[in-house]
Amino acid sequence: MKPIWHTALLLFTILAGSRSLKAANERSDVITLPNIVFILADDQGYGDVTALNPDSKIPTPNIDRIAVEGMKFLDGHSSSSVCTPTRYSILTGRYHWRTRLQKGVLGGFSKPLISPGRLTVASLLKRKGYETACIGKWHLGWDWPLKDGGVADDDGDYSGAFKDGWNVDYTGRINNGPCDVGFDQFFGISASLDMPPYVFVRNDVPTEPATVEKAFHRKGPAGANFEAVDVLPTFTEEAVEFINAKAKGPAPFFLYLPLNAPHTPIVPTADWQGKSGINNYGDFTMQVDWTVGRVLKALDENGIADNTLVIFSTDNGCSPAANIPELEAAGHDQNYIYRGHKADIFEGGHRVPFLVRWPAVVSPGTQASQIVGQIDLLATAAEIVGADVKGEGGEDSISFLPILRGDASVAGRNSIVSQSIGGQFAIRDGDWKLCLCPGSGGWSEPRPGRVDMSAMPPVQLFRLSDDPGETKNLQADFPERVNEMSAQLQRIIDNGRSTDGPVVSNDVEIVMRKPIARPPSKK
Repeated sequence: MKPIWHTALLLFTILAGSRSLKAANERSDVITLPNIVFILADDQGYGDVTALNPDSKIPTPNIDRIAVEGMKFLDGHSSSSVCTPTRYSILTGRYHWRTRLQKGVLGGFSKPLISPGRLTVASLLKRKGYETACIGKWHLGWDWPLKDGGVADDDGDYSGAFKDGWNVDYTGRINNGPCDVGFDQFFGISASLDMPPYVFVRNDVPTEPATVEKAFHRKGPAGANFEAVDVLPTFTEEAVEFINAKAKGPAPFFLYLPLNAPHTPIVPTADWQGKSGINNYGDFTMQVDWTVGRVLKALDENGIADNTLVIFSTDNGCSPAANIPELEAAGHDQNYIYRGHKADIFEGGHRVPFLVRWPAVVSPGTQASQIVGQIDLLATAAEIVGADVKGEGGEDSISFLPILRGDASVAGRNSIVSQSIGGQFAIRDGDWKLCLCPGSGGWSEPRPGRVDMSAMPPVQLFRLSDDPGETKNLQADFPERVNEMSAQLQRIIDNGRSTDGPVVSNDVEIVMRKPIARPPSKK
């Protein structure tokens, strides 16, 4: 039996969805340029959303509201199972592995990953008259000013010219950050909340200098007033203030809201501690849902919900830092029926919630089985505003606007490429998935560097329609499919794009079959 809150939520959202649909049907002057709000949670799994996992033990009524009043994509994906690569793909419509970032993530002092002049969702919408803002966790690198007036010429995170971060001029202007790639305004942090420096940045200058050392896992420079527990509430208030300020203006707005939560440090505020009855990860996930609710409320109160496209997604699957055994002991499957978690090439690493609400266009209570990627935001935004970006960027982005409109004749994507934290590739072809590695490629077992995989098949082939849990490797039974899909991925790499258009160059040479770390030898 479902808990009482779940039944009450369902009744409320059905009624609310019916009202939204009625309002949409009665409109005769549907605005052609909607506001766009993209909310990206951090390390929240597919199964951590009740609308996608009916047996979830963590209530998410506000996130569920987006699904009930809009559309849920059942086959949504990030381009990577970790965060920096995902964020690059979202904003540029280009696979991250076409850049220097071949594995892992950036740090708080890393150089910018988005190259100057690269088309982004923000720059595209800005030139179409949108007010654009990024509020939250950037994690795509930028150029910190140094006290000697120089700029670091390495990629060194915590080494090289940056040393330990204390030679950064925290009163100077940051270059090649959000405000240089299309955002009118920015408020947020440079990287994950467990990576120094621990300072808020407004536009391109920290709100206070780093004068003390703090550690929210990693030690580093911090502002005296900066505390990890305050970050999610602060992002929430900043987002609401932005919506309130722009709602009555003549221009539509684009709000990119990449949250810091429920990523580590897992720090729910006092109001949310103990709410889930499971652990602090469950509590923090509920606080993320509260943030989503505040955003939806702001849209409602300003009377702009009907023609605002809201997308909720997450950057990758749930992290082991959530204490997955503890969640499972409570009957909660953080990644639903899918294998693996954050960092993995398995579905649990990169199959993510992808929920869309746009009452003026999207019918409530609908769902889509087509493959969709967060990388498709740019092409979708371009089609919405009537922009032709071919030859300009978005080399791997495909519009899902026809799906939102309910066009049954549109097949959508048939293929998408994913990558693990170690840089191992996987490619989808319809129901088939080919992983070009043995094991997880990430942190679950069989884990590279811990398990001897020399006797395992070098690739894994799964048919997800029959085996969504990726339990049966069919590579020996279908060698021709392995060859076809390998060749397909190689073409995508070599062409510099996966969409129609002229061949373009990648930033670096791409190695399709990455070596697998071996376990340490026993002496």
